[in-house]
Amino acid sequence: MKKKALKAAFPYTIPIFAGFLFLGIAYGIYMNTAGFSFWYPMLIGLLVYGGSLEFVIVTLLLAPFSPLATFILAFLIQIRHLFYGISMLERFKDLDWKKYYIIFGMCDETFSINYSASIPDDVDQGWFLFWVTILNHIYWVFGATLGGLLGTIIPFKTDGLEFVLTDLFFVIFLENWKKEKHHTPSYVGLTVSFLCLLIFGPDYFLLPSMTLIVLLLTLLRHKLDNQTQEKSL
Repeated sequence: MKKKALKAAFPYTIPIFAGFLFLGIAYGIYMNTAGFSFWYPMLIGLLVYGGSLEFVIVTLLLAPFSPLATFILAFLIQIRHLFYGISMLERFKDLDWKKYYIIFGMCDETFSINYSASIPDDVDQGWFLFWVTILNHIYWVFGATLGGLLGTIIPFKTDGLEFVLTDLFFVIFLENWKKEKHHTPSYVGLTVSFLCLLIFGPDYFLLPSMTLIVLLLTLLRHKLDNQTQEKSL
């Protein structure tokens, strides 16, 4: 059961490995150039595992100690995970101890896979979600640790490297588009995101766009369910 789930999950994580390896190395080198030993990016990647938040942590570690400001900043950066959790409630239902780690390790990329993946009927869903989560976590920690170790040896510029994961999300979106029986949710997401980008700007559009997307998809849920049932007939 475990091996079958691992075999099914691993191919989904290969693109994540490519993105996490390069971005993780960049993060490790970034921390090294800021004066931190390799075990800082290793432990932060292992325990925080917050993507963009980890880059911000470098500045926070160098700034005067301010736990309240740090908490508020971290909460605002990672608040999108609330929406991820709401979207995954159905898949988390009836999971055993594995769900606690799956919840902890639900980064953007892992959520994209676990939410959209078509899990075979003969594969245990809980173990599939678990393997996707832990494999992606390992990729990130490995890349960050490697970057921290190589930071003093290899001259490396991180400018523009963050676009690797933008490309990755675009590919995941296209794959999900191909699997959709109707594209109403995708149209809603694209339209709302674009309008919020115009209204709120690139620095503040994420939270209002995700809020509106969740509200609209909730209001349209019965209609979308009916469309799915009609397509399957």
